Amino acid sequence: MSGKILIYGGSGAVGFASAELLKDAGYNLHLVGSNEEKLKAAAQKLGADISVADVKDPESFSKVAEEAGKELAGLVYAVGSINLKSLRRLSVEDFIEDFRLNSLGAALAIQSSLSALKKHKNSSIVLYSSVAVQQGLSMHASLSMSKGAVEGLVRSLAAELAPDIRVNGIAPSLLGDSSLSSSILRDEKTVDSMAKTHALKRLGSASDIASLTAFLISEKASWITGQIMGVDGGRSVIQA
Repeated sequence: MSGKILIYGGSGAVGFASAELLKDAGYNLHLVGSNEEKLKAAAQKLGADISVADVKDPESFSKVAEEAGKELAGLVYAVGSINLKSLRRLSVEDFIEDFRLNSLGAALAIQSSLSALKKHKNSSIVLYSSVAVQQGLSMHASLSMSKGAVEGLVRSLAAELAPDIRVNGIAPSLLGDSSLSSSILRDEKTVDSMAKTHALKRLGSASDIASLTAFLISEKASWITGQIMGVDGGRSVIQA
């Protein structure tokens, strides 16, 4: 069974890589992003519909839901931030913005599209946490707080929306090909150093995350819900 998948952050690294796999699997796509030029370029490659929207604006979600259509087979919220600062340097605005992007945005995206998701048999939602929630990492206070809320949201909604809608989360470690990582991975020495903190001795890629995203959306994962799955090169559970 195919259908339409709504992907927030559809022109970003993980969102676009996921969209490519979902298109190959026979799904129709509706991409959401704030950069109209980048979004249109992604949509042209994929034959997708688009909505230009800023997830920090609560009013944008009802507009997206209306444009995406009355029935959805799935929703992917691939929007996030990497805001690494010491606790002393984090402002109220930092905490609020990270929460809006990572967790509140995910909740509002689902809320606005709930009726469309319920109209499709065995629809699926995929959200994204972070390895930093399970593994204590310095300078990650705001990120860990907001992504920890995502994990709570996954489990709560998996219970509330069962058996009609499956809800799962993916917790990546650092990705080498994401624009969010560019401020951290400034040079080859840093890339090599960060890679060595993982048991598999490399950074992740958007395709690593996309593969699991497409699986969780698909009928192949029809008996999986409420799970947070680490795709992190072993970092959350293995000391490299």
